[in-house]
Amino acid sequence: MDSSGMLDSIKEAFGVLFMGRNFARLMGGLWVTISIAAVSVALSLVLGFIVGIIMTSKNKIVRAVCRVYLEFMRIMPQLVLLFLAYFGITRAFGISLSGEAASVLVFTLWGTAEMGDLVRGALESMPSHQYESARALGLTESQIFVYIIIPQTIRRLVPLSMNLITRMIKTTSLVVFVGVIEVVKIGQQIIEANRISVPTASIAIYSVIFMMYFAVCWPLSFAADRLEKKLK
Repeated sequence: MDSSGMLDSIKEAFGVLFMGRNFARLMGGLWVTISIAAVSVALSLVLGFIVGIIMTSKNKIVRAVCRVYLEFMRIMPQLVLLFLAYFGITRAFGISLSGEAASVLVFTLWGTAEMGDLVRGALESMPSHQYESARALGLTESQIFVYIIIPQTIRRLVPLSMNLITRMIKTTSLVVFVGVIEVVKIGQQIIEANRISVPTASIAIYSVIFMMYFAVCWPLSFAADRLEKKLK
């Protein structure tokens, strides 16, 4: 194929995006992806902070339970967790669980474990002289934790949590396997509908999906890098 023929083929592929409501459907699918990620991230940040504090408990049993939970979430692939939540819970307990609900449940459990470990690490890395200086000023243990330790912990966690959020957004592409009609699934539907008439449609569709994910994730990654440099 010469250069002019290749150019025509690319134009034809990208033309599929503007046939009917194809582009609008992709944007709608992106919104589903962002919605699932946003709810999961919000819950993970709150619950993860609580779990992270619990992980620093001096009780060995509590720490062991938290460690098992963390390692289980890290070792088990997110796709397997999605299948367990969507198919396993439904069959075992007779609960009607939508693909969106199962996705939020899995990503929240995963994000909570990861966020909890970040919080634990930040709390345990706090210099001991912070506590000693605060006690010398007459502050109680609760005042030290609320007014000194937590603010510094949050400051350390901001760039790390931004990276976690980016990972969670990208991982939402797995929800297609439990029947959620998000941006990747819609892209596959458009490609399949034009498979014969425009065989090269996949080039355009997946390029646009890549740009959509990039447009959502890059600002977060950029902000995380800037914050990390600023805090250093």
